[in-house]
Amino acid sequence: MKKRIGFVGTRFSGLDGVSLEAAKWSRVLEEMGHEIFWFGGELDKEEAKSYLCPEAHFQSLDIDDINGSISNTYQRSPHTTEKIHEMKKVIKKHLYAFLDRFDPELIIAENCISIPMNIPLGMALTEMIAETALPVIGHHHDFFWERNRYLHNAAGDFLAMAFPPDLPSVKHVVINSIAQKELAARKGISSLVIPNVLDFSKEMPLNGGGREAFRKDFGFGEDDIIFLQPTRIVARKGIEHAVELVRRLKDPRIKLVITHSSSDEGLDYYNRIIDFAKNQGIDIYFINNKLHDPNQYRQGWERIYTIWDVYPYADFITYPSSFEGFGNAFLEAIYFKKPILVNRYSIFIADIEPKGFRTVSMDGFISDEVVNHVRKVMEETEYREMMADVNFRLGKAHFSFDILRRDLKSILASFFGVNGV
Repeated sequence: MKKRIGFVGTRFSGLDGVSLEAAKWSRVLEEMGHEIFWFGGELDKEEAKSYLCPEAHFQSLDIDDINGSISNTYQRSPHTTEKIHEMKKVIKKHLYAFLDRFDPELIIAENCISIPMNIPLGMALTEMIAETALPVIGHHHDFFWERNRYLHNAAGDFLAMAFPPDLPSVKHVVINSIAQKELAARKGISSLVIPNVLDFSKEMPLNGGGREAFRKDFGFGEDDIIFLQPTRIVARKGIEHAVELVRRLKDPRIKLVITHSSSDEGLDYYNRIIDFAKNQGIDIYFINNKLHDPNQYRQGWERIYTIWDVYPYADFITYPSSFEGFGNAFLEAIYFKKPILVNRYSIFIADIEPKGFRTVSMDGFISDEVVNHVRKVMEETEYREMMADVNFRLGKAHFSFDILRRDLKSILASFFGVNGV
């Protein structure tokens, strides 16, 4: 039976992980016959099905002021407390207006009651859930206890209340087994693990212009070897390891390409990487300004490229992150059948590596063994293709849309009964 489903979050726009996963969920739900609506502080969705609430964005001025007032201290002023409650009331009115306009039968809270980037939004949504008893799926990508920047703050009472809330009508979904255990241990809340997924049933998309056009548009020579770092420029992505790897391979044809910007976490690490690469004698190619959201093409380019158009022309993927909630870039690499370097972060060790994926693995640093393994992968075509084929098969078995469809159907049945979905 068709349901009206509302997604609520700080933003649904661009290439951040939450926006991408929400888009995958919405696509699967639409394929199941449900109708989707959107509430957020930044939206690139169909206007007729969207409710834009600027106060819900984590970068709005008021929210930015609140975050600055409660960070790195255990004491907050009465003024900050009042401001949090005032903003909560404003956002709560918008949430009720969203309910009135679209009448959703189910809410999917995308990370906004998981990590406190916008505390008033999390509080407002929690109160609305308690007042309406609406069925809610809390889709949790990160929790505040997983980020150092939230460990010293003056909002512990609000975090206990709403991040996440323990309410009867909320079913909690996490993206890895470690988060599942931590949520149970810290808050006594049970949850279902639904990993990030990709549509492995579809053929890999290629840009129509082909390899020659791509290299011309981005300024690469035909003999260049493209090492792709498909992440934001933030410290936990470990980009300095990719720089060191390129230096130690000693092949001037290798070009290190970074796809994303530093986003919302400042320029300190970006500047650090610039200086480190310069000292190592390595050029980095930042192509974020040449990539486009497929829903918001910019004018002036003969050919339009998105992140999905870059993967087919990469020769090797670097993914030396020290921490990931799951690892979209890993899934994307195996989807495009590309060899990949992985720093064995905790979630990879717990939930991905045991499946049998073939990667170049590092344990916190670039060793001679890692360098030699990368050389082997690049030089031996048969070995490289074997790795890619095994990884694609395992990705399809464990991280496909079929897995997501099965789990969402089960959750909806728990809310509405088998005949209700």
